[in-house]
Amino acid sequence: MSVLLQISPPSRQSAYRGLPVLALGFRPFYLLAALFGALSIAAWVAMYAGLWIPAAPPWLGGMLWHAHEMVFGFSAAVVVGFLFTAGKNWTGLQTPQGAWLGALAGVWLLARVLMWTGPAWAAIAADVAFLPLCSLSFYAILRRAKSQRNYGLAIALGLMGALNIGFHAAALAGRLDWSLYTSEAATGLVTVFVTVIGGRVIPMFTANAVPGVRIRRWATVERGVIPLTLLATLAAASPAPGWLVAVLALGAAVAQGVRLYGWDSMRTLRKPIVAILHVAYAFLPVGFLLIAAAAAGWIDRSTALHALTVGVIGCAIIAMITRTALGHTGRPLQTGTMEHLAYLLMILAAVIRVAGPLALPALKLQAVTLAGACWATSLILYAIKYAPFLTRPRLDGKEG
Repeated sequence: MSVLLQISPPSRQSAYRGLPVLALGFRPFYLLAALFGALSIAAWVAMYAGLWIPAAPPWLGGMLWHAHEMVFGFSAAVVVGFLFTAGKNWTGLQTPQGAWLGALAGVWLLARVLMWTGPAWAAIAADVAFLPLCSLSFYAILRRAKSQRNYGLAIALGLMGALNIGFHAAALAGRLDWSLYTSEAATGLVTVFVTVIGGRVIPMFTANAVPGVRIRRWATVERGVIPLTLLATLAAASPAPGWLVAVLALGAAVAQGVRLYGWDSMRTLRKPIVAILHVAYAFLPVGFLLIAAAAAGWIDRSTALHALTVGVIGCAIIAMITRTALGHTGRPLQTGTMEHLAYLLMILAAVIRVAGPLALPALKLQAVTLAGACWATSLILYAIKYAPFLTRPRLDGKEG
């Protein structure tokens, strides 16, 4: 498992002489995702609040566009960038770079433009091509390296692509409810990804950064947390009976909460680069408790879902795109004011988006608007500081 912490890429590859931004997967996809994540949320909040009525709105409609783009656009880009980067360290083989990486990033970017402008057939063609191409590229590397432990991640990426196809098929058939179910299932898949990768790296990062910290694991919890999380997310993203969703979500919340309890999170507060990972993970038990409450009819479904999308996924993304970008550009794993503001703003976005409508339902519009501003500003701060890191060679002269 120590390979997950390796910063320097394997040296047996031939030297890369192309554009630095295309040297490794995290570079184009982290930068594009940050810019798109800020712009798309700003656009959605402006439309939602009635502050902007675009002359040519998204061809899917504003709500479906938002639901689709935040998971199949923004989140997918970060997941692909992370897997291409980690995959090189896990296998010792070169993941997509240069022209092929640029082509994949180009397909993603084309899809984002067309998902707003249309025509629908072109948007769907570009959009559904991206994830299968990335999944096959990633699987080919894992297979060459016989990295069977990580096959599941390539399969999950392919499954996310299948859900994207399902989203478009349902939209074309006029079944907007099923389109939303598929986007929620994809959100659940990303939370499972956070559960899997978080369980691998958060305890190690914590132990490395905080001397004397005590990490505890319980075999029963470790065996059950991933299946429970997967079942809860699948049930929540389907027309399953409310009682079943509530039971599974409560089970997932308990498993996630007990797992996090063993990681001694309070000891990380003086290490923001580690603490933000614990905050992201803490939204897993909170999110599943809220999903159970929504299934029981106590709160609205949207608020519960945003505990996962903003709290878990948003905080996990800002945590990982800072940490991996620092390490893989040859920089120390040390954060400063810009990163700390970005972390704080993303946490505030999650708290305001979830707690605001629960505490003051009449002010939901204001809560959504303020949360969106915090989210967008967080990602803009990242883009401002990290664009030079991502577009220039490593400081240590190594490849990557």
